[in-house]
Amino acid sequence: METAYFLKVFAALFAIMSPIANLPVFLSLTADRTPGEARKVAVTVIAGLVVGAALILLTGDRLLGVFGIGLNDFRLAGGLLILLIALSMLHGGESAAHAGTAREKDHHKAVENPGIYPLTVPILLGPGTISTIIVFKQQANGAAEQTAVVAAIAASVTLIGVTFLAGPALGRLLGQTAISIMSRIMGMILAAIAMEMMVSSLRALWPGLAG
Repeated sequence: METAYFLKVFAALFAIMSPIANLPVFLSLTADRTPGEARKVAVTVIAGLVVGAALILLTGDRLLGVFGIGLNDFRLAGGLLILLIALSMLHGGESAAHAGTAREKDHHKAVENPGIYPLTVPILLGPGTISTIIVFKQQANGAAEQTAVVAAIAASVTLIGVTFLAGPALGRLLGQTAISIMSRIMGMILAAIAMEMMVSSLRALWPGLAG
């Protein structure tokens, strides 16, 4: 496994899925549930992420081929989307692409088990996460980097699972201030990753820019 590539993919996924920043969302959606029911929601999130990520890994590049979309075009669009999400995090807000609109948020509260919707899709496995997985899988050279992508996804899902399963205790330990600071740090990391994706795409699409 390519360690450097693993760290790069993991950093991107950790920043965009942001377990700590999304912990308050999980706690609010499970606030009126028993500890057992909250754990059931967390397990549902883990299962949903595993299945969803596997589908993206297996079909993402084929989907681009069906629509005739090149990697650099998709990477540029994905980078722009991720940059918008990062800017929302830096300003202490939420991206509607992941968190949903105000109307959708009202519907979230009425869902019996929010593990799949809205926690897995679109909050954790939204357009930004999907774009990140597809781009890094397409960029991977050889089996070592392909393995690194899978390992980074597995590590991210594991971290989210542990965070949500320990949600109430972590929420009391961290507090809103620490969560807000973490969200902004993740926003900065995500913005840097987004810019790297966009610049790489522009250089590939217009080689003259590199000169």
